[in-house]
Amino acid sequence: MKKRFPYLCTLVFINLFTISAFAQNNTVSGKVQDFTSKDAVTAVSVTVKGASAGTFTDDKGNFKITITQAFPVTLVISSVGYQLQEVTVADAATPVLIAFKPTNALGQEVVVSATKVATRILESPVSIERVSAAAIRNAPAASYYDVVGTLKGVDVVTASLTFKTPTTRGFAGSGNTRFTQLVDGMDNQAPGLNFSVGSVIGLTQLDVDNMELLPGASSALYGPGGMNGTLLINSKNPFKYQGLSFEVKESIKHVDGKEQDPSFYHNWNVRWAKKVSEKLAFKITTELVQAKDWVGDDYRNYKGLAVAGSPSFGTRASDPNYNGINVYGDETHIDMTRGLKGIAAAAPFLAPYINTLTTSPIMITRTGYKEKDVLSPNTVNFKLGGAVHYKITPRTEAILEGFWGTGNTIYTGSDRYSLKNLKVGQYKLELNNKNWLLRAYTTQEDAGESFNASATMAFFNEAWKPSGGSTGWVSQYAQAYLSSKLQGQTDAAAHTTARAVADVGRPAEGSPEFTKLFNTVRSIPIYKNGGLFVDKTSLYNVEGQYNLTSAINNVAEVLVGGNYKRYLLNSEGTLFADSAGKIGINEYGGYLQVAKQVIERLKITLSGRYDKNQNFKGRFTPRATAVIKLTDNSNFRLSYQTAYRFPSTQQQWIDLQVGGGIRLVGGIPYFVNKYNLGSGTYTYESLQAHAPVLYKPVDFKPETVTSFEAGYKGLLFNGKLLVDLYGYLGRYNDFIYRKVLVQSANNSAIQASDTTNGRKYSVVVNNTEKVKTLGYGIGLDYNLARNYTIGFNLSSDELKDLPTTPGFYSYFNAPKVRINVSFGNSGFGPKKLYGFSVAYKYQDGFYYQGDFASGSIPAAQTLDAQFSFKLPKTRSIVKIGGNNLLNQYYINAIGNARVGGLYYLSFGYNIY
Repeated sequence: MKKRFPYLCTLVFINLFTISAFAQNNTVSGKVQDFTSKDAVTAVSVTVKGASAGTFTDDKGNFKITITQAFPVTLVISSVGYQLQEVTVADAATPVLIAFKPTNALGQEVVVSATKVATRILESPVSIERVSAAAIRNAPAASYYDVVGTLKGVDVVTASLTFKTPTTRGFAGSGNTRFTQLVDGMDNQAPGLNFSVGSVIGLTQLDVDNMELLPGASSALYGPGGMNGTLLINSKNPFKYQGLSFEVKESIKHVDGKEQDPSFYHNWNVRWAKKVSEKLAFKITTELVQAKDWVGDDYRNYKGLAVAGSPSFGTRASDPNYNGINVYGDETHIDMTRGLKGIAAAAPFLAPYINTLTTSPIMITRTGYKEKDVLSPNTVNFKLGGAVHYKITPRTEAILEGFWGTGNTIYTGSDRYSLKNLKVGQYKLELNNKNWLLRAYTTQEDAGESFNASATMAFFNEAWKPSGGSTGWVSQYAQAYLSSKLQGQTDAAAHTTARAVADVGRPAEGSPEFTKLFNTVRSIPIYKNGGLFVDKTSLYNVEGQYNLTSAINNVAEVLVGGNYKRYLLNSEGTLFADSAGKIGINEYGGYLQVAKQVIERLKITLSGRYDKNQNFKGRFTPRATAVIKLTDNSNFRLSYQTAYRFPSTQQQWIDLQVGGGIRLVGGIPYFVNKYNLGSGTYTYESLQAHAPVLYKPVDFKPETVTSFEAGYKGLLFNGKLLVDLYGYLGRYNDFIYRKVLVQSANNSAIQASDTTNGRKYSVVVNNTEKVKTLGYGIGLDYNLARNYTIGFNLSSDELKDLPTTPGFYSYFNAPKVRINVSFGNSGFGPKKLYGFSVAYKYQDGFYYQGDFASGSIPAAQTLDAQFSFKLPKTRSIVKIGGNNLLNQYYINAIGNARVGGLYYLSFGYNIY
């Protein structure tokens, strides 16, 4: 048997690659052009009816297709935005000229993400949104990530110019771990940093074919994560989209000069794809972004720890204990009475007076530095991608694909982080067949020179003058304060004098001394009293899927699949508890889906998935959906969905000291033992309430959600109006959040109200009470005469029956009402050369909770618009437009930079 096996493999291999040689081949060529404008139409699907042969038109509208059947044959011509056409070809001698008739019919798009099987969007069993390449091209948004933000029910948190995180149905935040992003089937999350990096690496602007958004629970098919949605971003196939394309976009921002001087935003894209033969095609893509980023400038005084705090009154001039939100190095609160008592011990004759000053704590902080002096606004993002596609057979395609990106950006997590020279690569090998799929990919992450702003500046202050010691900053402050009080100064004046004395020698912002010391400290790992965090974590994933429908004679639509995933944590002790070596985490899972047309107008789909993580018990997530067909273009849907997520790699293994003297630790038992959290450790909120409660560790579990949804999608008024409605109820169990603990630093008893002293830990825990959410959405799209379109959507998400657990924070972070209105025309005037679009967005105010800071977010509105002009001979387009045209600065998370207007002019070649 062993001897026969190699021969068998060879025989199979030869058959796969030469099967077409046994048929009589003829080549039919032709051209597809627009019925109205006579322009060539690219990326049009041309298939032979009743056969597997197929191809696409090139960048000049031409096609060639190999025919193995006897003539005459029927060609099926199809493309989004055009009517399906069938053309009969009598022989191969005469080229075929096809006049392709455009259509603006609504609701005809085909989606895959809802069931992993191609389905007309009107018949999707769950809520879904789809964005085509044409929609991206015609939108006024500066990038395709901004287009996502206009979809029904979507919130986008903007940490910086190139770091945007979308989410649905609440719980928004930078790097949201409850929202999954898949790029060509690959999980786009950086495995160590725990945020999706699609706007940093991944697809370039010109290579996006379409995006599909599944709001809400989606674990049953896509695995752990997807608690609040899954976004699938799909690239352009080089067989379909060929030729050289490029786009140059020049923009200007900070136009009013109030926040920063006006500066340019450069965005350059190039894509080259070539079909070498009917079997082989490849593409190369690249994108470069250079700009001056928005800068955090919230200098309000922040009282309290992390999520438990809030902005308050006071400035550095008025409050010696000032802690500015976007000021770094001032997070550690120091009780100056210790210094004064030390003076009293050394000079007993002053003790009586000093005792009158130390009846209660006198809290002070070191003098910090503003974000504009710490985090460079120079944003650079470079993306490089490529793929080779090989058709082994007409139905089986091999794909070797890779994305690599690097750059500088700013991220808000438990702190503000400068991701400097961040590098992430994703590499995939895939075999794709009509009925099955095999995919293996890896994600390789390198944090580069990334650093924590608060930790860097805290250690910066300690480097130029240590806080402790007889000649340290605190001692100098205390002595100067006492001297000023003895001279009769007011308390405020004494603090001002004391700070001026203690700050002697402080490096001035931007000075050579500042720059030299800053660069030294930020390059030192955090565990060595610097700000640098090292992260070279990697992810390896293998998955497969098989559609058994044809194998069981179409009795039902049956889909099975599974995957194996391995994380390899590698931070050298700067982010994770991996000082002793790399930490591996293994996961595996599988799913089954069965769909059946029960009766003529009722289709039911049942699916279930089981997953196991080595650190947690396995989880089963079922899903049941029903689609009731009211008319041919009108459907009512019901669904019961579940989702879960294993705690992220950071929620399991993080061990990081951050600003405010807090150490972030994971929720697994390892940390309970390492830091003895089960003994003499109190909850922060109980100390605040003057009623100390000891912390009792419990089992750490995955988080789950159950969602019930009803919806309707249909066409009205002769297909001119598309209506999409949904409503949902969500129930979260074992909700994951962080709890702050306080532990004695010297084995002495902690005072009932003392939240200042002692060691502080922020540990990941589960809430025992259910977290309940509900919401609804309404979407209306109307096709007017002469190619004009108008769109409106309104959505709402609410948190109900908030748990009463002391110290619980939901991080719900969603406006109760958000509205999007759009109006546009993709082609009007002579030969439909002109186009425009206008988009208005409104969201009401809400209370934001984050590990960095919490506070109220005011209501915001933005107006985007663009006008375009086509150049048919070169298939080019010129656009002028702007985002946030009214330049009304807004924020969507506390501590993030305020976002203003961006005004652009672009030229694109071969992009429509």
